[in-house]
Parts: sequence; structure tokens; C-alpha cells
Amino acid sequence: MRKPIRHNNGKEKRTVIDLRDALAQWPSVASPCMTPCSTLALSSRLRPLCAALALALGACAQPGTTATQGDPPWQSLMPTALLLVGEVHDAPEHQALQAQLVSALAQHGRLAALVLEMAEQGRHTEGISPSASEAEVRARLGWDESAGTGSWSWETYRSVVMAAVRAGVPVLGGNLPRSQLRAAMTDPRLDMSLDPAALDRLRARMREGHCDLLPTHQIAPMARVQIARDKAMAHTAQTALRAERSVVLIAGNEHVRKDMGVPLHLPSGLPFKVLQAAPASSAQPLGQSDAVWRSPPRQETDHCAALREQWQSRLPKVQ
Repeated sequence: MRKPIRHNNGKEKRTVIDLRDALAQWPSVASPCMTPCSTLALSSRLRPLCAALALALGACAQPGTTATQGDPPWQSLMPTALLLVGEVHDAPEHQALQAQLVSALAQHGRLAALVLEMAEQGRHTEGISPSASEAEVRARLGWDESAGTGSWSWETYRSVVMAAVRAGVPVLGGNLPRSQLRAAMTDPRLDMSLDPAALDRLRARMREGHCDLLPTHQIAPMARVQIARDKAMAHTAQTALRAERSVVLIAGNEHVRKDMGVPLHLPSGLPFKVLQAAPASSAQPLGQSDAVWRSPPRQETDHCAALREQWQSRLPKVQ
């Protein structure tokens, strides 16, 4: 099991890049560094473009930060064999950043493969033409939102995926196939994949992530699914490694944490870096990483309130 590298002060070295938005109103761009794209009334087609424009205008560092205008947040982390990029799934600025990263590495012949949490392990675009249609790419990756299988929004990730395809770089599904979820839930051997402290930390996050609504007996099975997913992504990334090029893995911030995620399932000695992304307004702890990119602040949604309402609706009504 990989242990985090400690520095003289006993803490992991982390670069925090704190950004505010470069847009006050879009498309007029009247006063940069004020309003996030997520608060604007934009169509799903225009949201990624808005986020990309915010990135292109450069970083607006808040007081007390070390951000340098125009420097990509991954620049200080390269070169590395594997770059794990964490995200908040509904933050369009994060997917815009990822598309820029993929395009930049591919343009210089430095991208070996793109691995996604959003597609199942075993799905890939290897051998597909760079001019392939989006429909062909989605078919290869099993990205079918109409099937009702919990597929991710294609519109959210299309710019990231297609940037790799157009550059001739394979896109690989890294997540645990849905057909294996039930087996993972009942496999106690997965508990042994983490040391006791990491396992306790993961189970605590499972409880918190479900707003303390998850019954105690379901916490261990849910944690096993998370471990199995992390192991699947780690294995997929390893199989894609190529000399003098980097594999980029994109997943939620919880999956890329050094203290309980994919990094714990990588072989010792494999060079990797972790870049996490989160809105500046988020109070959610991110865990151990090498750099944090702070996207524009936004109005946070109370997901727990919605989840509690959903759970209450399932309770039998008292007559």
C-alpha cells in the first residue's frame, strides 16, 4: 500500500490555486472575476463555452494566494506518469478545465490515454477514427442516457471526451461495471485493501455523503463498492501507461484522494500527481492532494435536504 510522502513539517505539500470567476455577465464580459457560469441563465450548449471563456481570461487570485494569472493549474505537476484529476460533477468550469488539459497534453504528444469514472471498465475508443461521430464514441463507451442505467450526462463531458478522440488518444472506461456492484457489496476481502485508519475514514465519508441517513448495516457494503470502483480505475490507468507520456484519470474528488481513494491501489513507485478542483465557496474537505484548483464561488445546493425529502417519501404513511 502506498504511503503519502511527508515533508519536514510532517504535512503533505499542496499547492492551492484559488480562482474567482472571470465573468460578471456573459457574453458581454463586462466585469471579470465576479459571477460563476453556474448562476447564469444559459443553455446546456453555452455553459461549457462560458466556463471555457472564464478559464481563457486567466486566473483572478484572491488575496493571500499564490495563483499566477494564465498559468494552467496542472503545470507545476508535470511531467508525471499518471495525473489524477478530481472534480465536482456539476461544476461546468471543471469540465472546461479538463478539456483544456486534454487538448494541451495531446497537442504536444504527451497524452497516453484518458480514463473516466463516467464509463465502465472494459469500454474504450481504441482503434476508433479521430473523425468518428459523437454517436460512434458514445456507443463504444456505452454512454446511453436513455437506457435508464444511471449514465452520466453526455453534454457535460462531451468536450472532454471528444478532445481526446479528435487527437487520436484512446478514452478508457475505468469504473466498476454495474453487473459487479452486488458482488462487491458482499465481498469482505475488499475491506482488507485499506489500512484500518483509511477504512474508517472512507466509512465516515459514506455516512456523511448520505447525510447520516444511511442505515448502519449498509455503510460497510457501500464502502466496499467505493473501494472496488477505486481499484478498477487504478487498474485501468496502469494498463494505459506509456513511456514519456501521461495518463489522465478524471473522477470525483473523493475517488482521487490520496488518503482513501485510487492512489492507495496503485503500485509503489508509480509516479503520480493529484489535482483536485472545487468551488471557492465549498466547505467540503478535499483530503490529500498535490494541488487544489479553486473554481469560481457559487450558490451551494443543499443536497441533504433533497435526500431527506426523498427518504421521507419512501417511509410508510401512518394511518
